[in-house]
Amino acid sequence: MTMLDTDAAAEAARILNRIETEHGVDEEFARRVEKHFPRLHALFGRLYGDRPDAAEQLAAVIAEAAASWRARSLELRARDRLRDEDPGWFLSERMLGGVCYVDRYAGTLQGVREQIPYFQELGLTYLHLMPLFDSPEGNNDGGYAVSSYRKVDERLGTMADLAALAADLRLAGISLVVDFIFNHTSDEHEWAPRAVAGEPGYEDFYLIFPDREMPDAYEQTTREIFPDDHAGSFIQLPDGRWIWSTFYHFQWDLNYANPAVFRGMAGEMLFLANQGVEVLRMDAVAFIWKRLGTTCESLPEAHLLLQAFNAVLRMAAPSLLFKSEAIVHPDEVIQYISPEECQLSYNPLQMALTWEALATRDATLLQQALDTRHALPDGTSWVNYVRSHDDIGWTFADEDAAQHGVDGFAHRRFLNDFFVKGAAGSFARGVPFQENPKTGDARVTGTTASLAGIESGDAGGEDRVVLAHAIAMSTGGMPLLYLGDEVGQLNDYTYRQNESEAGDSRWVHRPHRPDGLYAQRNDPSTPAGRLYARLTKLIATRKATPEFGGNALIPFHCPHTGVLGYQRPGAEPWEERVLVLANVGDDPVFIDPLTLSGFERHAVDILSGAAVDLDDGVFLGAHRFTWLRVDPLW
Repeated sequence: MTMLDTDAAAEAARILNRIETEHGVDEEFARRVEKHFPRLHALFGRLYGDRPDAAEQLAAVIAEAAASWRARSLELRARDRLRDEDPGWFLSERMLGGVCYVDRYAGTLQGVREQIPYFQELGLTYLHLMPLFDSPEGNNDGGYAVSSYRKVDERLGTMADLAALAADLRLAGISLVVDFIFNHTSDEHEWAPRAVAGEPGYEDFYLIFPDREMPDAYEQTTREIFPDDHAGSFIQLPDGRWIWSTFYHFQWDLNYANPAVFRGMAGEMLFLANQGVEVLRMDAVAFIWKRLGTTCESLPEAHLLLQAFNAVLRMAAPSLLFKSEAIVHPDEVIQYISPEECQLSYNPLQMALTWEALATRDATLLQQALDTRHALPDGTSWVNYVRSHDDIGWTFADEDAAQHGVDGFAHRRFLNDFFVKGAAGSFARGVPFQENPKTGDARVTGTTASLAGIESGDAGGEDRVVLAHAIAMSTGGMPLLYLGDEVGQLNDYTYRQNESEAGDSRWVHRPHRPDGLYAQRNDPSTPAGRLYARLTKLIATRKATPEFGGNALIPFHCPHTGVLGYQRPGAEPWEERVLVLANVGDDPVFIDPLTLSGFERHAVDILSGAAVDLDDGVFLGAHRFTWLRVDPLW
């Protein structure tokens, strides 16, 4: 019998007694262990119960958590208690996220601190700094090849600078978010050479095989992710062995079947939590568990791992949240979202289908997604984004498209051609990413302004930018701005002259901070000024509209395929609600009074404050929308 076969409460008491004897345990931590250890114990048993070292590693995890709690500042402990009292803080209509690269937006972490007054002007409550840890020189996948989770890239500053920034952001009402590269490390991480050398304790931190037998077997069912970099899921080491490398050849997948890896990564999360990080973006969560004969994506153990890490954090850093990054089939995306797993999640389906709707001038697939795939468990939230640092992949479900007579494969080819090859009717200036000639698959890169038509000079470009953000701000969940898009930054093609970036077209939409455009943000005669004024009006209106908090959404269908419709209800079903109508088409539309007959005749446009008589119907210009406070008839 191992310790994992024993009673969880008795095991928790035994571990705490040992820690108490060696280091001391305060009452608050003991209460948290008592509450959360049974769940961690059960999860560890399911993940590692057949390993002889499982009990030893579980005890080491609790000892790590205890040490982290002892080191946690009084201010962060106070934040923990505050979040305990308001666990749904991130569901507020006042939430607004921003995302940027430190070096490109502000030069250094100190430079980011100097931007805090602007962040407050914009209304941010959540700031996601793209990967900022130590990484290899040259191509490092935009920082997603991490060489140390405890060392900031020295060009950006130090870990002390990061902690100071986090403290200043908290004072400004802004929560700090960083990427936690969860699936892999760089080949320069301290664990990597130790594993390759077979050093005891590290020999199975990664998945290394002596020949092609097992790699060939795995690759019968795994997906090729970065075909431009290497074929398959493995790369060859100089000594002839093969190591699992899902993404770039310098990113080596961790072996989470080894509980020592769990212990090590739990320690890294706890360290970052104690620097003041409030949300970890869990990168590539779908890939973290491998099993022969499967796609090695979204396996049940991936969910168990996330739940187990959550249980550890609830003991020693309870205010820290996880945000899922799972760009997979919509049925799989939703599986990562729960209060016990990832409390926040990107909404890749809505993002992709917003662009699909603008390209086709038809809201049918986006309407279907909101009708059938928007609901979330209580205590969780979408993060809605128009675009991110990454490419746009067309992640809609083929079976959903088929319900409307749309062939998924052909439609993806059309969308790629529309956004990157100037297909008929295109307004976009996108760039392809990772085209696979064997499958025809490709993804799209580009800033919001370039994809929406501002770069091409299309007359509807500015309206499309605003419309896309209006949808993200009103469907339910936290809206996320890629900073610089609020002033209409365009693609930056100079990446092609940079050796370390030229092979990765995603750099086209990661430009440096557009200082010139920011200087124009209060000038209504410029595109930057017009966009900034319209978007900040949306932000302010959202913050003043309680119905925009949370995720609840009620479909509202119009007879026009180009019009997207939905309602955001109040706290009670009989209360007033906000009706959103958005025209993704190139032509104006009229929503007749009969379509609106389920509401009292008097409505209010919450953006302008103007009264609206629904007996007159609602007119929407091309690429225009309205947010109407309405009173349903009962």
